[in-house]
Amino acid sequence: MELPPLALSFWIAMNATVLGLVMGLPLAWLLARRTLPARDLLTILILLPMVLPPTVLGYYLLIVVGQGGPVGWLAETLGLGRIVFTQTAAVIAAFVASAPFLIRAAQAGFEQVDPAYVEAARTLGRSELAIWLTITLPLAWRAVLAGLALAFARAVGEFGATVMVAGSIPGRTRTGSIAIYDMVQAGRMQEANVLAIALAFTTAGVLFLLTRVGRTPSW
Repeated sequence: MELPPLALSFWIAMNATVLGLVMGLPLAWLLARRTLPARDLLTILILLPMVLPPTVLGYYLLIVVGQGGPVGWLAETLGLGRIVFTQTAAVIAAFVASAPFLIRAAQAGFEQVDPAYVEAARTLGRSELAIWLTITLPLAWRAVLAGLALAFARAVGEFGATVMVAGSIPGRTRTGSIAIYDMVQAGRMQEANVLAIALAFTTAGVLFLLTRVGRTPSW
């Protein structure tokens, strides 16, 4: 799929955010349970991408998904081809960099859910999955939405890890952030300025819409 830089940034960010939603919400719920073994260690591992320099994060991702790495080797063994320098690599980089924002916000929301509601549902014979879907998640949805907004914004702006594992292939992996960097390096300042403004305003518009939804009163 070949896309212009701005569209590619949002396509990758949407995929990374969906991946973060699927994998991040269960992790956030586990972290919210204080009886979880090795909870502190798991928290550190999940939040580490937030504090690592982007190039360091990209380097370790390259080791994992590159040729000879565990994920890269598995993909080639299954006949899926290489991962590095593909849009899949860009999605993985954006996911790893942005998921901690979603997980942290969702965890805070889950921790605010009154345990009395959960215990009452258990006494009525509800399964843990049913309780999570009908009680825990609806009560924490504002925090989850805030986490989604932060994760999406982080994924849209991802640069360092993406360029390490996906490169800068026009129409394939050259996202908006990478394209701006390339334009500045080439002295194409006007084009870089236009793309930067478009990226900033579009991202701000998405965040504004999500914020408005989050403020909608529940009836």
